[in-house]
Amino acid sequence: MYAIVEIAGHQFKVEKDQKVFVNRLAVEEGKKVSFDNVLLIGDGNNVTLGAPAIDGAQVSAKVLKHLKGDKVIVFKKKRRKGYRVKNGHRQSLSEIVIETIVSSGAKPAKEAAPKKETKKAEPKVEAKTEAKKAAPKAAVKKATGKADDLKKIEGAGPKAAEALVNAGYETFAKVAKAKPEELSAVLSEASSRLAHIVTDTWPKQAKLAADGKWDELKELQDRLDGGIEK
Repeated sequence: MYAIVEIAGHQFKVEKDQKVFVNRLAVEEGKKVSFDNVLLIGDGNNVTLGAPAIDGAQVSAKVLKHLKGDKVIVFKKKRRKGYRVKNGHRQSLSEIVIETIVSSGAKPAKEAAPKKETKKAEPKVEAKTEAKKAAPKAAVKKATGKADDLKKIEGAGPKAAEALVNAGYETFAKVAKAKPEELSAVLSEASSRLAHIVTDTWPKQAKLAADGKWDELKELQDRLDGGIEK
């Protein structure tokens, strides 16, 4: 049996006991992790396709170790400007081993689902109406508050910065008080494409930015390699 599953923003064809290198996962070495976004499962001549994912399917794996990939040279040049920048990058990776591939039929769950929804239809409607009433107040607070430019944090692109702001970490001061595990969880919940980002130094960078120590922040960022301080 094999499966095509999305892990940390990339699709892999995996089989049981296969070792795979994926973008760094926010999971400690030796712990297990599961992936529900299974796009295809093949078992002999039987092939099951998802739309886009297969309901009830799951791939479980164990994190063996965290490591870095081979160095990649990034060279930038602007003609007639005297601008040349050469940087090296090593992608942060995790080595995992596939333990189980489960393709469970979801017919019983689908049959039971309508009954549960009909019983809880009225509470859900009330919750939605309450949420709609509260929505304008929350929107006003976000509009009036000023968010810092979180993209100045090394490794935080536009999507990551947007995810932090939506989760309530809109200033350098709030990011500085957060734990790296909390920030990684925010990114993972926002999008699987952000799950591989390493946030170990983000609180430290945010603290320097919040204090206005831009020179020290630049020195710290120059020492970073794949989001990890050398």
